[in-house]
Amino acid sequence: MELPTPQDIRERRTELGLTQSELADRADVSQPLIARIEGGDVDPRLSTLRRIVDALDESEGDIVRAGDLMAETVVSVDPEDHVSEAVSRMQESSYSQLPVIDDGVPVGSISFEDLMNVDEDARDQPVEKFMGESFPTKSRNATLDEISTDLGHNQAVIVTERGNTVGIVTEADIAARLS
Repeated sequence: MELPTPQDIRERRTELGLTQSELADRADVSQPLIARIEGGDVDPRLSTLRRIVDALDESEGDIVRAGDLMAETVVSVDPEDHVSEAVSRMQESSYSQLPVIDDGVPVGSISFEDLMNVDEDARDQPVEKFMGESFPTKSRNATLDEISTDLGHNQAVIVTERGNTVGIVTEADIAARLS
């Protein structure tokens, strides 16, 4: 077992959004002891350190991440697909917008709103002529708070791994998880 340093404990606690008092309560130790351990002023007993690490591990399990929320099947269109294909996919899937993905990489989005004022001749035009900006991207490890911030300004968040699309999160996915 590799023992965490005082800095490791502090970084992990803050990453989890815990105060020293909250960690102390969860580990059944005092807040001043947590402060002294994090400050490097005291070396805790192994049993105390184990309680602190266990409390951090348990707290980490409470965090909802993009990988927990995302739909792995991403209905999308290619930039070269015709507008009629995009409309057809939106109707079939009951989505009002779709990501535009080129060889696994998100490059834009297309919505019914983007196509509202397009004439009949546009049906055979490529999606890339009418697409908007790409939805924001996050990793599988992004927290619910990070995703919620992006969803406040966008219809979806694309989950990527090494630049390639592996999933998508919408408000409906969050609502389903919380219900």
